[in-house]
Amino acid sequence: MRNKMFSIVALAAVVFMNSCGNGDTKNENESTEAAPQSMIKDTPKDDGQGIGKFKDVTLTALDSKLAAEGMAIFESKCAACHKTTDQKVVGPGLKGVTTRRQPAWILNMMTNPIEMTQKDPTAKELLAEHLTQMTFQDVSDEQAKQILEYLRQNDADETTAEAKK
Repeated sequence: MRNKMFSIVALAAVVFMNSCGNGDTKNENESTEAAPQSMIKDTPKDDGQGIGKFKDVTLTALDSKLAAEGMAIFESKCAACHKTTDQKVVGPGLKGVTTRRQPAWILNMMTNPIEMTQKDPTAKELLAEHLTQMTFQDVSDEQAKQILEYLRQNDADETTAEAKK
């Protein structure tokens, strides 16, 4: 009985304390308007370039030497999770990636995958679809450019092969 009475008194105290100060009077400094969306969370504008240091990347003619170097790096750092076909392994198949994504987006995904999957809408969708976070493979900016060139060559080869059919 004593414990029950204590619980009732404690509950009444909590209710009383929560109701104090909740009247209709408002502090002059309080705002009744919601904070602007930009103040609530950092939502970057989706410009298709992703999140990272690469912006407005201009591509030149395909460089087969750079692509060969990119293939070697791809095989050592990327091939465990990706294929250059449309086959999904751990991550998505990369066939046609250079036609679907801007060069800056691809480079940012290779060099900044964690932040990309946290903030970039396309990368978020890929994470939700494949359910595996892409890890940073210690790819330098130069290596990322070489891998991009390899992916460009792969997509060019696919386009050429389909055109011959």
